[in-house]
Amino acid sequence: MSDVSRPLRIAILAHSTNPRGGVVHALELGDALARLGHDVVLHAPDAAGNGFFRAAHCATACIPASPAGTGTLNLVQTRVRDYCAYFAPSARRGFDIWHAQDGISGNALANLAGQRLIAGFVRTVHHVDSFADAQLAALQRRAITAAGGLLAVSRVWQDWLQHNLGRDAAVIGNGVDVDRYSPRPGVGDAELGARLGLTTGSPMFLAVGGVEARKNTLRILAAFRAVYENGSTLVIAGGASLLDHGAYQARFAAVLAQTNLPSEAVVLAGPLPDRLMPALYRAATTLVFPSLKEGFGLVVLEAMASGVPVVAPRIAPFTEYLGAQDVAWCDPDDTGSIAAAMRASRDASRRADLVASGLRIAAGFTWERVARAHLPTYTAMLETAGA
Repeated sequence: MSDVSRPLRIAILAHSTNPRGGVVHALELGDALARLGHDVVLHAPDAAGNGFFRAAHCATACIPASPAGTGTLNLVQTRVRDYCAYFAPSARRGFDIWHAQDGISGNALANLAGQRLIAGFVRTVHHVDSFADAQLAALQRRAITAAGGLLAVSRVWQDWLQHNLGRDAAVIGNGVDVDRYSPRPGVGDAELGARLGLTTGSPMFLAVGGVEARKNTLRILAAFRAVYENGSTLVIAGGASLLDHGAYQARFAAVLAQTNLPSEAVVLAGPLPDRLMPALYRAATTLVFPSLKEGFGLVVLEAMASGVPVVAPRIAPFTEYLGAQDVAWCDPDDTGSIAAAMRASRDASRRADLVASGLRIAAGFTWERVARAHLPTYTAMLETAGA
């Protein structure tokens, strides 16, 4: 079953029900742990009242979300209170392991631990944001330092935790479902093409994560302008974030309006239904992902499993698990370098090698392996609590 001697009852807490990388990770982890025989409940505040972005194999609990007002600080503080109110009844606290995936749930569990309502909690650090607001920065730090056990999705953040906080963390990585994400045609392909107005046979460059500074979207747009040819498309998908990216998005819109690109050349797809995500990757010529900061870069694995070449930045964490010939590397601070990598990804001979490398790499990143990597930390938490 697993490396622990008995099934565990595990509460995993995410910041929302939206399809962001950390929430995808939490959901896949919960499903994988459940398949190993553990009793898992995935929790998240559900502001829209629509439930999680896709059905889960593990149990789920949608936390009632109160009106949060304006500003990120208000949102964080409100969601922390929502979580604490939800877990106030003892009947909702019958778990062996409490596992926070983000700063919101980490602060909520820190509050519960401070009130001695739970023995402690585990925290996964996907990445650490740079907040100008001192209160947000302090809350982010507390959500990490208050945890009894720490996990990181890559070595770069493992090193950050040791260097900046003096804390050890186990690296648990990420995974991909190669049955779901694959080059094989699927039922969503035609629906996606019609929805986005894609032209069969024309180059489609895909950016995932929405319009955000961290995703380097302005440079992606500039690089696309440099490689544009008649009929090619840049699709920017995703963007369901709790943070306020309004200023950057306004700047992007102004730049886009000043380009001489045809209106249909840049498609702002926004968050797509989960059933269409495998089709989205399959439709792409190249995933363009020159992100400036990532925890791991889960979308890289999803594209690779789908048989799609990837443009990636030559920085950690990507350099931790990708070799010299596995992707079209770029300097994320250099638009010309991004454009050159986009062109390289379309070269016929290079493309075949990139696809073969991607499929091989994706096959080695299973969610079962990720789930099993959590068990030593869970066991240590049980021993500390005297379970």
